[in-house]
Amino acid sequence: MKLTTSLRVALPAVAATALVSAAALPADAAAMPKFTKPKVFGTSFQTDPRHDFTKHISPRHDGILRGWVTYYRSGRAEYEPIKWVKDTTGHTEGHFEGPAEGDVMAYASPLAKNVVFYSATGCKGTTVTVKNDSLGSKRCSPSVLIPRMKAGHRPALITVYRGKIVKVQEIYTP
Repeated sequence: MKLTTSLRVALPAVAATALVSAAALPADAAAMPKFTKPKVFGTSFQTDPRHDFTKHISPRHDGILRGWVTYYRSGRAEYEPIKWVKDTTGHTEGHFEGPAEGDVMAYASPLAKNVVFYSATGCKGTTVTVKNDSLGSKRCSPSVLIPRMKAGHRPALITVYRGKIVKVQEIYTP
């Protein structure tokens, strides 16, 4: 009899404590969903069917884009999708290219203050740091990422979450 009574008192108290604790968490503390990676060397541009390119330049919807930064200033990056083009001359395997001149497939997002950057050439840019998938595996600070973004046109997988760039993983191309 005492056990039943104490459970009736304890369970509501535990539930109320859990609700108060959950309410105290900031909204950004929720875990970011796991997004599907695009093919690293995909031969077509990734689409964002919900994005309206006729309006001002704005963030891509949540997910991972194979792309490169075309312009960076004051914490905001402009970026566009890229695709792999196989070389028909046989001199190289191929190269990445962006949309044709005049095409409006561009996005702009601020960098998250805790953006994660994985370099394909190390933090100093001198050694190749990739695995079999040609994706950078050396984690570097945002202070390394920003000059590379300013240099522009470095192939990468760019992860956008809640309108901000939260992860950049360079793609190695010799």
